[in-house]
Amino acid sequence: MSDNIDNARPADEKWTEIEHLPQWDEEFYNVYTAKKFGKWLMLKALKPELRDDPRYQNMIEKEFDVRYNLAHPNIVMINDFEEVPGIGRCIITDDVYGDSLAKLLKEGKVTEANLDKITHGLVDALDYIQTNHIVHHPLRPETIIFTENIGNLKMIDVGFDQREHLTPADASEDIYNYGKVLATVLDALPDKHPHLRRVAERCTDPNPKHRYRDIQNLKLALANRSTNRLYIMIIAFLVVMLGILVWLNVNPPAAY
Repeated sequence: MSDNIDNARPADEKWTEIEHLPQWDEEFYNVYTAKKFGKWLMLKALKPELRDDPRYQNMIEKEFDVRYNLAHPNIVMINDFEEVPGIGRCIITDDVYGDSLAKLLKEGKVTEANLDKITHGLVDALDYIQTNHIVHHPLRPETIIFTENIGNLKMIDVGFDQREHLTPADASEDIYNYGKVLATVLDALPDKHPHLRRVAERCTDPNPKHRYRDIQNLKLALANRSTNRLYIMIIAFLVVMLGILVWLNVNPPAAY
């Protein structure tokens, strides 16, 4: 059961209805839902035993700096960093209240719609994170949220550092963890999806050299296309167009 921090505050106070969401907690953080001037938001604060440790204070400040300028429809957006009575300095995000993939898996409520968002929105979010050279904790079902009512996919816990570039090992780890999530979702659905199963197996190959070399190749595989096939289609199109141009040059249209 979640513990309500303070529902007795006057309605005109800045922060009201602060409620702990234990099922969303992360390794170093507690997660809350709350109203700020009547608008629902979510809060991420250091666990009580870590609040006064300068190392963890620096960690949460750095995470705010790294994530503040990220903007993607499948990533929870950060909009402020401030002191909240009773829980300390908080990263404040838009309200993305809903169910984690972990909860849906546990309750047997995973659907084909969830799978569709895993094969599109989630991989797009990973691509965006890698493009911005964001270092993040391993992707897992607990950090993938499907919002209430609409069911939009949102990634939380998406980054704590930013580098000049990511290594091939970083990209390979993302692909591996994505494959684990995809395989878990497929296991929960009645349809076999043999193509997606093969994609998941390649993502999670123990030998990194046998996995997809980057997110772009993973996207092509999910769409059931290969780089070679795409090149062949482009070349075939160009050959046809060249043939048409040659024919028109040899057989110009009759003048009227």
